[in-house]
Amino acid sequence: MDEVGWEVVSDGESIAVAELIGRQLKLWREAAGLRAIEFADLMGYGEDLIHKVERGVRIPRPEFLERADEILHANGHLKALKKDAEKARYPKKVRDLAKLEAQAVELCAYNNSVVHGLLQTEEYAQAEVQNRQPPFPESEVERRVAGRMARQGIVNGSSGRPVFSFVQCESTLRRANGGRMVMRRQLERLLEVGQLRNVTIQVLPLGREENAGLAGSFRVLKLKDGTTMGHLAVQLLSRLISDPRDVQTLEMRYGMIRAQALTPRESLAFIEKVRGET
Repeated sequence: MDEVGWEVVSDGESIAVAELIGRQLKLWREAAGLRAIEFADLMGYGEDLIHKVERGVRIPRPEFLERADEILHANGHLKALKKDAEKARYPKKVRDLAKLEAQAVELCAYNNSVVHGLLQTEEYAQAEVQNRQPPFPESEVERRVAGRMARQGIVNGSSGRPVFSFVQCESTLRRANGGRMVMRRQLERLLEVGQLRNVTIQVLPLGREENAGLAGSFRVLKLKDGTTMGHLAVQLLSRLISDPRDVQTLEMRYGMIRAQALTPRESLAFIEKVRGET
């Protein structure tokens, strides 16, 4: 029953975490005087899965670690590894973005190809990832979508922090990613998130003669320590921008894009209009 575990991402950090979890599990199992097959029977899984987890080639899901903690009387030591297991399942790019977003007090993003990842519904995200060519294996699609959904926890109006500013090119609202109903639900999601007091969503209409975002999507993140970073994601590259001159250029460009876009109130009305046409 391998579905109770995740494949290990092929980067050093994920591999190290998976191996650490595996060693801990094996130590507690042996301390309990159980053979792998006996432990597997108590857990309700196959012996092969136990060996995979202990060798660090499979990352156990939270429910696996909770059950193992109870059976092996680990006093919470195995349960404590759940967060590490959750993080290790995602690609390094996703983990790095999540860390950066967690440090941000303000996040600004312009998108001209798809709806920003922090605003996507799960169906929309799945359609986007499945559009990739050459196609990802289904397990990788699941991993990437789950990583994107996990990052969305930061968009929470109750805390008021960080502050979000999103500008979406009109094309992202009209491109039928995933089909008509998927897009309709995605537009409804934008209307919902746009009501949060720490989120501003603006639309840059295609009819505008001026568009400072023709060079592509980007984001600017202002961090708690006072520094500002930029981020670009194009084709096969995901790149952080730290050079002050380049960051300044992105900040100036984003300011122009915001000025060229509809106001937040006009934008929500525009999204509502497109939803009605979808």
